[in-house]
Amino acid sequence: MKSEVFLTVLATSDVHGHVYPYYYGTGEHAGHGLGKLAALIKKEKEQSEISILIDNGDLIQGTPLTYYYSRYLNNQKNPMIQILNELEYDAAVIGNHEFNYGKNTLARAVSESNFPWLSANILFNSTKETYFGLPYKIKSFPNGLKAAVIGVTTQYIPNWEKRQHIEHLVFESAVISLKRWVSYIQEEEKPDVIIVSYHGGFEKDIRTGEETEEQTGENEAYRICTEVPGIDVLITGHQHRFIEGEQVNGVAVVQPGFNGQALAKVTVKFRKKHNDWLIDDKHSALIFPEGIPSDNEVLQLAGYYESKTQKWLDTEIGEIEGDMLIDDIFEARTGEHPLIEFINKVQMEASGADISCTALFHEGAPGFQSKVTMREIVSNYIYPNSLCVLRVAGKDIKDALERSAAYFELNSDGKIIVNPAFSNPKPQHYNYDMWEGIEYKIDVSRQMGSRITKVLYKGHPIGEDDEYHVVMNNYRAAGGGGYDMFKDKPVVKEILTDMTELIADYFLEKKKVIPTLNHNWEVVSGK
Repeated sequence: MKSEVFLTVLATSDVHGHVYPYYYGTGEHAGHGLGKLAALIKKEKEQSEISILIDNGDLIQGTPLTYYYSRYLNNQKNPMIQILNELEYDAAVIGNHEFNYGKNTLARAVSESNFPWLSANILFNSTKETYFGLPYKIKSFPNGLKAAVIGVTTQYIPNWEKRQHIEHLVFESAVISLKRWVSYIQEEEKPDVIIVSYHGGFEKDIRTGEETEEQTGENEAYRICTEVPGIDVLITGHQHRFIEGEQVNGVAVVQPGFNGQALAKVTVKFRKKHNDWLIDDKHSALIFPEGIPSDNEVLQLAGYYESKTQKWLDTEIGEIEGDMLIDDIFEARTGEHPLIEFINKVQMEASGADISCTALFHEGAPGFQSKVTMREIVSNYIYPNSLCVLRVAGKDIKDALERSAAYFELNSDGKIIVNPAFSNPKPQHYNYDMWEGIEYKIDVSRQMGSRITKVLYKGHPIGEDDEYHVVMNNYRAAGGGGYDMFKDKPVVKEILTDMTELIADYFLEKKKVIPTLNHNWEVVSGK
């Protein structure tokens, strides 16, 4: 028998429904996607002595393909699960976006999987019973080596997700759950290696330990490495970062970006001592699929769904008479843009509220061309959000505006730029809101927390104790993005239709939309 052996741990994370190597909004080629990673996975498994393959969450949501499946083809097998079954994944972890299409879609995905979904810290009510079944999986190999894989998920999900999608669920701190389960597994299973797959990221700098974000509990990877003894490998995600070749407190850590940009690989070397396998070395790396053709078998598994999706995307549903294209994404956030005003208008008409807020969700938002298709709608509004009308106080509105104003800062030349905290360690441009139904002014030269110099409602200053009805997406209404002032506020109305459908319905009813700008807000540098 060999005296040493190499275990290859392979992981994908935050694939977000990306299978095909192109951008849905433009049709341009993209060098990523699960199709490309599949080719890498097959190659790595063939070359490895022994291996484990894990998906680290946020798999079944994120592209028009997964949206169309969840809305119109959900009586058929989930294409993402079919692909993971084909690649013989050993386990998957529940990500926060797994809940976006509702419990039924998630439950069906879990039931169709030939592998377990691990969720040690997602509990049923206040019990210690895991909701999705297994907290961990043991994989034993012919040479007698035994590996344990524990799955945990960011505990912050209740701050984002629709209540009905997470009813009866309790999200425990990953640190607390792992302290319980790691010690249990060590005693009961006696594995040779413990691998934690955590759909969450790092709250501190990996090398210095300095805090990199507000300690909300959303990301706990640093605490996991430093407070939970016995972990050998930690797979992370959620933050969409590239992390390789690093160790924290002796734990090999890795994170493979998003949308199938890279495959995570951790190599663990064991040597035999007496009858035990001891870890001799471990190293994490990322493998990028540059120049690698997509795996045709995987693409074919999703082919039927993709063809239906493409036909739907090319459906023309309305017309723009004027200009609603985005030429400069930063200018759209500092100087107002017809697209934002339009989305707010749709929200207000659908809800009946006369105050609304929304965001530009990503840096690639193109705006609308003259002939509007579903492709353009989902390219601009990329999340399956619904709407909530909250009853809030004037002070809540001011506090929310101050939170948005923190998106900006001044550089050494006195010019307005994006606050780096909204870009690193994870891009959070979707947490800068723009409002309709009120008039307001942001002065970036002022200290954070006192940048809102004017807030008017119907021409009069808002009263801090007066109450107003404001429509926003469900993520924001739950307090997502640091908007704690909205959390647990009374819900006046819920509109459960997805915003993409509400926008499409608006075009179908109006036929032609004329872009408008009412200049109700401004961002200034104090000069």
